[in-house]
Amino acid sequence: MMIEGSLQIALVLAVVLASAVPVGRYLARVVQGERVFLTPVLAPVERLVYRACGIDPARGMGWQSYVFALLLLNALHFVLLYAILRLQGALPAFLNPQGIGALSPRLAFNTAISFVTNTNWQAYTPESQMSYGAQMLGLTVHNFLSAATGIAAAVAVVRAFTAGGLRTLGNFYADLTRVTLYLLLPVALVATVALIAMGVPQTLAPYLDVTTIEGAKQTIALGPVAFQEAIKELGTNGGGFFNANSAHPFEAPGALALMLETWLILIIPFSLAIMLGRMVGAPRQGRALFVAMAVLLVLGVFGAYVAEAGGNPLLTALGVDPAMGNMEGKDLRFGLPLSMLFNIAATGTSCGAVAAFTDSFMPLAGLIPMFLMQLGEVTPGGVGSGLYTVVIFALLSVFVAGLMVGRTPEYLGKKVQAHEIKLAMLAVLVLTLFILGGAAVSLVMPSGLASLANAGPHGLSEMLYAWTSATENNGSAMAGLSADTNLLDYGLGAAMLFGRFAFLIPVLAIAGSLAEKPKLPPSAGTFPTDGPLFVGLLIGVIIILGGLQFMPALSLGPLAEHYQMLVGQTY
Repeated sequence: MMIEGSLQIALVLAVVLASAVPVGRYLARVVQGERVFLTPVLAPVERLVYRACGIDPARGMGWQSYVFALLLLNALHFVLLYAILRLQGALPAFLNPQGIGALSPRLAFNTAISFVTNTNWQAYTPESQMSYGAQMLGLTVHNFLSAATGIAAAVAVVRAFTAGGLRTLGNFYADLTRVTLYLLLPVALVATVALIAMGVPQTLAPYLDVTTIEGAKQTIALGPVAFQEAIKELGTNGGGFFNANSAHPFEAPGALALMLETWLILIIPFSLAIMLGRMVGAPRQGRALFVAMAVLLVLGVFGAYVAEAGGNPLLTALGVDPAMGNMEGKDLRFGLPLSMLFNIAATGTSCGAVAAFTDSFMPLAGLIPMFLMQLGEVTPGGVGSGLYTVVIFALLSVFVAGLMVGRTPEYLGKKVQAHEIKLAMLAVLVLTLFILGGAAVSLVMPSGLASLANAGPHGLSEMLYAWTSATENNGSAMAGLSADTNLLDYGLGAAMLFGRFAFLIPVLAIAGSLAEKPKLPPSAGTFPTDGPLFVGLLIGVIIILGGLQFMPALSLGPLAEHYQMLVGQTY
């Protein structure tokens, strides 16, 4: 069973990694304004967008202007989405055939922040609280916007390494437009057609009331699911049309659909590493980041699979065949291999979609997705955010290497000095503050404790997972947490906001600083950053700086739960 399951996982990952190379090369041409096969069709649309919005794509922006444009656009869209969620009861009948009313102010705030920051944390129940209009005009639109924003920021960071003495990082609006038109929209449309062919609904028809074979009445939720499902995965957004997310048969009708969705989740984050190599004129540099991301993801996937395939020792003692593995919370249509691959891929990126329920994982298997998020979402991370975060870790890696040999560190021809390292550590520590600080405050507040479905270490894991997921803009959750409270709606909303933008601003400041520096040719003393030694160092820095600061909390949560399970104690 393990061999067969491992081969399923290996097949999907092989397809992802192989296809990332041509997609990365294509994306490099797109963001540099070069001609691609879609240019004859989409170039007129691109020019029309620029004219209508008054955009000069040739006008470069310094890092401050780039940040301002990015923040302004996202702030306006936050207000727009908040208004849609508060006013959805006034939508026309064809956009709200169920007559669903407005979200509460706190839930609308949390949801709007969530989708603007690419987190897609869902403290609401979509079937009963979200109209078709809110899903299409609000959530789906922001799935495109937040994904394109992340990719645009990553492209700006890469430009800093392409030459010396640069005063600009490109044009944010042009980057956003090109990424959306030439990448996100075409792939999402093709994926939508494929999902419809596999059985995913795409309709504005109202919910169906049916009589089951037992004679009971049941309401079957429908809606424009396929298009949102496609961009939900492609943009590593993760917010499901249904509360069960990709475990719902209308989101993933079968194993083939789940494989396609896994490919959609992983393809852009891995492709961006290839894009970096092409843009800086050194493909080996991009492949080094690509390999580091892939190694961490593969370790996570197979580690979780082994933990789940071993089964629950408490059930084994009662006579359950351990060869079945831990199937609690899993879908028999997918089995353990595809379920674990999908969930770990989603938490290794910033997707947060689920095909199995993390709350039911074995403690060690539940630790892995949480730890992957705490690494900084670089395995391979979200669209755009994964690349610019791993670049930050690369800068820290060459700084460590420079300390060991007594030389000023360099990365991709740019000297890395104290200014960049201070900003890098500021970005990393912002995440730690909200994850550990937010979880700690919630676990001593009565309203926070009341949100937990479990006591002991599992309850701690539920709360720690929530703050990790929100701060790292992932959006997945252990299902035992009741999150629609003042503390968590506003607290997790703040964590999403700072986790996205308080991290992104220092990153773009670093890019602006590096862009102005001269690009130096490699010398005899330059530490090579395109070989196995650097890949190993980078993985080590990611684990040490990105993850081990959370080990005390993880020891009190999933690790303690594992050892107590072995002696028969459950929560």
